[in-house]
Amino acid sequence: MMRLSACIEMLFVPETADVAQRIRLAKEEGFDLVEFWLWSNKDLDAIEGALNETGVKLAGIVAEPFAELTRETDHDRFLAGLEKSRDVALRLGAPVLICQSGPLLDGVDHARQHDALVSAMARSAEVLAGSGVKLGLEPLNDRVDHPGYYLTSSAEGFDIVDKVDRPEIGITYDLYHSMVMGEDPEVVAAGHLNRIVHVHVADHPGRNQPGSGVLPLRQKLDWLLGQGYDGAVGLEFKPTGTTADALRQMRGSLGLH
Repeated sequence: MMRLSACIEMLFVPETADVAQRIRLAKEEGFDLVEFWLWSNKDLDAIEGALNETGVKLAGIVAEPFAELTRETDHDRFLAGLEKSRDVALRLGAPVLICQSGPLLDGVDHARQHDALVSAMARSAEVLAGSGVKLGLEPLNDRVDHPGYYLTSSAEGFDIVDKVDRPEIGITYDLYHSMVMGEDPEVVAAGHLNRIVHVHVADHPGRNQPGSGVLPLRQKLDWLLGQGYDGAVGLEFKPTGTTADALRQMRGSLGLH
């Protein structure tokens, strides 16, 4: 069964600027899970109240601050923020924190940047140990959305978390970013399903709802579920038109009607 999570940074945005109200709208649309990005710019009391009121669970949030984890001198800053993000995740019941690698550094050997990410994830595991909260390192595309980003290869992402080999550390696997980079999820994620802590989905071109573009998202999601993935699937897409209309197209495209 597909456990869908509404990303309320992108869904229900045309309908209301009130993030807590977006949780209520998600519930009205049948969602039991939501997620958002930054926690530091939000009214956590209001969000906690909306979650408790609706019974909706929080699938994940971003681990703040955004940092250059490819640069070892930025690790201490990230880890200090990770402690705060962990505590917010525990308060709101989010099992997953999502982080990015940071930029591809000019003039720095690729292997050194790779090793810096391994070190950052290993140290992050110590911060999260015993909390039940996992950190999902997210590969992104640099062809459309994130020029200059370091971790564009899912295979390298899985290699990093394999080297760390800690239950607290995994991959946030975004089908959109992966396929924009020309990857086949059935190839790059094969044998690594135990490392995926969260999934994101959007169509291409446009990063809009499934069914609006050309990506075989239903096939790839069915494969992930068939391989045993049982975590949340975050709907991290920009609706064309109203959120309700986009969700109808998404459900039809994914065979969820």
